[in-house]
Amino acid sequence: MKILISGGGTGGHIYPAIAIANKIKEEIKGVEILFVGTQNGLESKLVPNAGYKLERITVSGFKRSLSFDTVKSVRDLFLGIKDAIKIIKKFKPDLVIGTGGYVCGPIVFIASLLNIKTVIHEQNVIPGITNKILGKFVNKILVSFEESKQYFNYSNKIVVTGNPVRKDFIDIDKTQCRKALGIYDERFVIMSFGGSRGAEKINETMIEVLKKFNGSKDITIIHVTGSIHYEATLKKLNKNNFKMKDNIIVKEYIYDMSKYMGACDLVICRSGAITLAEITAMGLPAILIPSPYVTNNHQELNAKVLEKNGAAVLIPERELTDKNIVNLVELFLRDRNRIKEMANKSKTLAKPNATDIIYTNILNLFKL
Repeated sequence: MKILISGGGTGGHIYPAIAIANKIKEEIKGVEILFVGTQNGLESKLVPNAGYKLERITVSGFKRSLSFDTVKSVRDLFLGIKDAIKIIKKFKPDLVIGTGGYVCGPIVFIASLLNIKTVIHEQNVIPGITNKILGKFVNKILVSFEESKQYFNYSNKIVVTGNPVRKDFIDIDKTQCRKALGIYDERFVIMSFGGSRGAEKINETMIEVLKKFNGSKDITIIHVTGSIHYEATLKKLNKNNFKMKDNIIVKEYIYDMSKYMGACDLVICRSGAITLAEITAMGLPAILIPSPYVTNNHQELNAKVLEKNGAAVLIPERELTDKNIVNLVELFLRDRNRIKEMANKSKTLAKPNATDIIYTNILNLFKL
């Protein structure tokens, strides 16, 4: 069997694709899996690192306002369709899976026109524009939330699966993770990050938080800046001869997130759907700072689910300050019972079998 998978731009589309690919590879002997992405998307690094071949196509997202970029996007769309036809004819897939992002549009659309079985997976409550368009053409629409059904007009195709989480985020051993990172077990460990691309506001806020707890024997903070912001963050952090102590770790990007998150007592992060799926799979409490720059404010809707269930504290970015982060961290340091309660509530929201449900639905397409 040959399976083509496409999804990209951000980790929120790529990590589910890799999780699905890993499950298929585990279950189907001799399966051939090929990924399709763009040259500049995060998939160009993540997919090869996961051990899969990646073919690249030319395609770009559409702006919401008419501009020169719109003309460029139309041109790229036709180039992407041309690339998609070439890849599909050469690879001859039995199945094409799209996990969102504009890159999967041409591939899934052309596959459906060629009567190749097609599936899309939507991670957020409110589907992205690419998946909304593709919903009309594909054989199966897999969604992560019951609420997502209302945004598609093809109820007979829809299955609620949850978000796929890679195996290394499930049943992880905190002691082993800390040992691997050289962190003392008795310390309170926090990890902060702003999504796969990083977030400038979170970086700016965390600079002051890192300075506040620099040298503390009670706490270790791991902060991930994102590659775009790494140099600027370090420059700001190192002003006035500031020297980081051993309890402060600043990284540009982390590929083995499960190991680092597995060592944590608390995470401070955005609230993309896959991030939340990973957090709940690990039973981690969180301070969530939804991105205000996403379509339909879907990150805040995602975060409110955890907040409502007592698994997280939600801070809108407009209200984010180093003072309120420091106050929360000091509160959690004093009240470890609250952290334990939040951790337990986080774990109850997990859907660790989502990947299995997705795989079963894919398999069912070939039993019709």
